[in-house]
Amino acid sequence: MREHELIALAAPPTVAVLRGIRPDQLTAPTPCTEYDVRGLIDHLVHWGPSLARASRQSDGEPRPGGDPVERQLEMLVEAWSVPDAWQGMTTMGGPHELPARMIGAMAIGEVVVHGWDLARATGQPVSWDETLLDFLYEEVAKTAELGREMQAYGEEVPVPRTAPVLDRMLGLTGRDPHWTPRQ
Repeated sequence: MREHELIALAAPPTVAVLRGIRPDQLTAPTPCTEYDVRGLIDHLVHWGPSLARASRQSDGEPRPGGDPVERQLEMLVEAWSVPDAWQGMTTMGGPHELPARMIGAMAIGEVVVHGWDLARATGQPVSWDETLLDFLYEEVAKTAELGREMQAYGEEVPVPRTAPVLDRMLGLTGRDPHWTPRQ
């Protein structure tokens, strides 16, 4: 499977989690310590357009109607499902260009990691395709230190090498794979 096919595997589990969030859960804490559930949903809506525009295949404007987060995810899938989106250099609106593959992997990471955050915060099961998770683990491992320098990731959480790949990837982002909401 090629990288441009992977984002289509990332979005559906996250959409299912979003659809399962009850209104009374919007103020629940998440493993992404800066945000409660509502704040994390807002974060996804905020960064979606920049990540889509970085593909050079989208103007970053989701189609009108429906749930705004689901529209953002659809836009990301469309934008990063094009093979050319993963080629060359791109920008997220600032003056610095970055490899398109790095930004595409960041888009997938946003969908998976924050989908997991929301699932944990709201007590929902979630899982993703192993090929997708293997790709994402490799990409996060390459950029984890940069992510910490940019304060996008917390300090690495040690996770055994024998743990599932999702757990190891979450550890690289500073998340405890065994996180649960405080009672």
